[in-house]
Formats: sequence, structure tokens, C-alpha cells
Amino acid sequence: MSKCFSFTSSRDWCYRHNFTYAGLKSSTTDLKDGTIIHCWIPKKHKPNKPTLVLIHGIGANAMWQWNTFIPSLVSKFNVYVPDLLFFGDSYTSRPERTEGFQAQCVMRALEGHGVKRMSVVGLSYGGFVGYSLAAQFPDVVERLVVGCAGVCLEDEDMEQGMFRVKSVEEAVDILLAQTPEKLRELVKLSFYKPLQPLPSCFLSDFIDVMCTENLQERRELIEALHKNRKLSDLPRITQPTLIIWGEEDQIFPVELAHRLKRHLGANAKLVLLKKTGHAINMEKPKELYKHLKSFLIEPLPGEQGSSHKVD
Repeated sequence: MSKCFSFTSSRDWCYRHNFTYAGLKSSTTDLKDGTIIHCWIPKKHKPNKPTLVLIHGIGANAMWQWNTFIPSLVSKFNVYVPDLLFFGDSYTSRPERTEGFQAQCVMRALEGHGVKRMSVVGLSYGGFVGYSLAAQFPDVVERLVVGCAGVCLEDEDMEQGMFRVKSVEEAVDILLAQTPEKLRELVKLSFYKPLQPLPSCFLSDFIDVMCTENLQERRELIEALHKNRKLSDLPRITQPTLIIWGEEDQIFPVELAHRLKRHLGANAKLVLLKKTGHAINMEKPKELYKHLKSFLIEPLPGEQGSSHKVD
């Protein structure tokens, strides 16, 4: 019997409807160098609102990771939600795979939409890209939220047993799961509280729709994160930064959160979510939103009562 219904495709359609209903529209930018960036942008940018950029991690497109937060955030910010390269409708024929290149492409697309100042929230892989945005464009990025993103990891950490996996290849096989068994393993690592058992037909459908395109390119993105990575090479950004982490994160252990806090010093605030794993946006959405709202709308030094005041 031929497959006639896809739960994943149906859910993807619902998320697209939700984004549109919330006041966003789909937009594609051709950077004229073999790179296409898709981004959800405001139907009408409102000058009296601050601008917020939400950057997703590896696993699905931007809609799946930010859908829960869109209605509330759109009411307070001009929200931009890009698909990173090799996710959603974003793609490049260029060979670069670093988070720095991802950040440059996102910035070029946002500049095309007239964005001049913004705050950035990045989850997991998106946190790597967000950090790079803040480092490369300090005059544009006002503040940064890094969620469960091991930007301060070193290539020797895996050899020294910090991670549940023993090699980058093993990590790739889980993060880019191609079988129901591997996807169950990823879910188990991502959540503190075990989910109800997921049927193989649902998992296979999710893999078919979300996890098979650009597989080699996504593999190269993960490999580039780890290759020759040293804390001494990580820039110390100066923007106010919120580091928010699940205390029981098994993808990027909480030691990396403390390491990043030490690296950034007084510019950073560390918040740990108890009984929470890596998927903080799914396990603790209300708590995450509370911290985002508090951090993002609090006036910066010297701007009391200015543009970051929202209802």
C-alpha cells in the first residue's frame, strides 16, 4: 500500500500556518554567490519594537524549534527566523561549513531586509552561529542568548570522556539519525524526562521528511564544529549574554556552560534549568520564555526607558 499520509508533513504545514497567522511571512534571499537564505520575517517591520533573531539547531527546520514561542515573541519584537544553510529552504553551493560562514550568510540576508540592530537567540548549533554573529558584528548584535551550545568545547574534550559518545562519527550517526533506533537514541539523550515510546512508523516518517536531504552537508557542519577547536581561539564577546542550559544536558554537558561563563566573565549571566536536558525549548518552554523575556527587554546600561521597553 502506498503511503498516503505524513504526520510530519501535516505538522510542518500547521507550523507554517502558525507563523503566518502570527504576522510573519516567508522570504528567500539570493546572496548572488551560490547561496540562498530562507527567513521568516515580519509582514511589517515596526520601528517602535526591538528586533529579535531566532536561530535553530540541528534536527529540523526553524519552524519546528521556535513554533511554541512565536506568538508571544512577535507581540513584543520584530522577529526574524532564518533557516540555516542546508535546513529548510536555505542552501549554498560554496564549500564553507563553519559556523562563521553560516553567521555571515544570515547577516547578509538580514541586511537585505534592512536590519541594523538586533538581539540574537541561538539554541544548540544555533548558539554557535549566534555567538559568531556577536563576535563578527559587535555593532549590530546588542545582546545574545546561548542555549545549550558548547561553543567553548575543545577537540580534546571527547578524548577525555566529557561526552556520552566516543567519536565525532558516533555523534553524527545519532544527531543525523537515519533509523528509528538512532532517532530514539537521540530523543533519549535530548530529554531529561523520557517521552512516551514513539512508534517506528512515526519516526520513519519524520526521518523521511526532515532528515534525509543535504545529509552529507549537515555531516560536514558537525565535523567542522569540532575540528581543531581550542578555547584559546574563542573570541571574548562584549555584549550582554545570557547562557541558559539544562542541568541534565547529555549532548553538551553543563560543564561547558560553566566554562563559557568563566570565559565571558561579568558580561554573562548563567541560568541552569533543573531536571531539564538538552531540548530546553521543548521540555521547559514556559521557563525558557520567562528568562528570554526578562533578559531581552531589560534596558541596557545608558538606555533606561528606551526601545527595549515592551508590555
